[in-house]
Amino acid sequence: MQNIQLYNTLSRKKEIFEPLHAPHVGLYVCGPTVYSDVHLGNCRTFISFDLIYRYLMYAGYKVRYVRNITDAGHLEGDRDEGDDKFAKRAKLEQLEPMEIVQKYTLGFRDVMRMFNTLPPSIEPTATGHIAEQIEMVKEILANGFAYEVDGTVYFDVEKYNKDHNYTLLTNRNLEEMLANTRELSGQDDKRGRLDFALWIKAKPETLMQWPSPWGWGFPGWHIECSAMSSKYLGQTFDIHGGGMDLAATHHTNEIAQSEACNHVQPAKYWMHTNMLTVNGTRMSKSAGNGFLPGELFTGDHPLLNKGYSPMTVKFFMLQAHYRSTLDFSNEALDASEKGFRRLMSAMNLLPKLHAGETSDFDVQGLKLRFEQAMNDDFNSPVAIAELFEAVRWINSIYDKKAQISEQDLLELRTFLPVFVYDILGLQDEMSQSGDFQEVMDLLINIRQAAKENKDYVTSDKIRIGLTEIGIQLKDSKEGTTWTKI
Repeated sequence: MQNIQLYNTLSRKKEIFEPLHAPHVGLYVCGPTVYSDVHLGNCRTFISFDLIYRYLMYAGYKVRYVRNITDAGHLEGDRDEGDDKFAKRAKLEQLEPMEIVQKYTLGFRDVMRMFNTLPPSIEPTATGHIAEQIEMVKEILANGFAYEVDGTVYFDVEKYNKDHNYTLLTNRNLEEMLANTRELSGQDDKRGRLDFALWIKAKPETLMQWPSPWGWGFPGWHIECSAMSSKYLGQTFDIHGGGMDLAATHHTNEIAQSEACNHVQPAKYWMHTNMLTVNGTRMSKSAGNGFLPGELFTGDHPLLNKGYSPMTVKFFMLQAHYRSTLDFSNEALDASEKGFRRLMSAMNLLPKLHAGETSDFDVQGLKLRFEQAMNDDFNSPVAIAELFEAVRWINSIYDKKAQISEQDLLELRTFLPVFVYDILGLQDEMSQSGDFQEVMDLLINIRQAAKENKDYVTSDKIRIGLTEIGIQLKDSKEGTTWTKI
């Protein structure tokens, strides 16, 4: 087992990771609300936790990774008010709500496949667990931490806070929160300004509703994750993750309702990914600087100079630590594109290296430093920097400017693909296309024949033409290889 340190939002410090039931690990990540296209903030979160999932398995743990799908009625505001997002989208697109769910669930999974993320062990849906949510609400009511008003059940935050710390996750001051929350209106059924709905009474026109002991309605947003995480991972499990925007309300309420129901904290470790910015400004749809994944891939956005491949975008995200702000710019994406191509070129050269008598660089040291970086709160940027040290040496060995022993070469060929492909989850997009490789083989053969016939005009024309479209040829005694530049 690797000795992993991770930053726990709950304690606000790094801790040695000690699973409840090692080597088994329970990992729950709040999944997407599938009423629209997945946004890049979601992608960053799921790519980050895909890395964490992959590395935990590499480190020897047996991981049950649960990532939910929010497909039940979800109101627009955290204050249990506004329109139902699913109903609003269904009316706009003239579809049934579950058609909306199916459409955007499939779209989300397609994007995740393009980023080469592993599917979770379990992907439960809110609509598939209505019974569990109702039972949890009943238990919270029985324990005295909720109240029902005309078919809607509210969680009593101030009563809960008398014996528990409601702001444990964020360390906020409850009095300040109350002061900054607007007064209840005369028509508001809540007793307290911070109270939130566990079950919401359905209006006659509500499209998604279910029978309950309190009448027809639908679950509040927060209760679904508590019900599904406890069903598949137990009342207390190892890691709960999501975007940092979920900490203040969604995850805070999850902790409260889970403890009110089960009398224990739901998760031992809480992990949160940071926000996205564009040229230093927070990314948001309202600001007009929010990219959808498809827009990044095609370049079809006013702020983009061109499109970037899914692996380039993923590599760009992995070059920032998951807890740090990630700033999008054309310059940063261009740099990541070049770096990713350099890495893939070196990986393609790895099988072509020849062993020498001695080694000029420390292969075991490289492996150890990569693992040390990942053991330090999954520090992917430092781990990637170590990989580029390997890239430098691979190029030097291929060019006969350095040596590597047979044993070290075998070791390098064994663990480097694991680091690049299995842990970081990267793919060589060019090598995925057999047709493209066949075209390149044909061009290389034509150029070689031209050189043998001393037709240097044709040979140079092929080389220069490929360079102009971003492909560099490299001649050696072993033959000609190509890389994207």
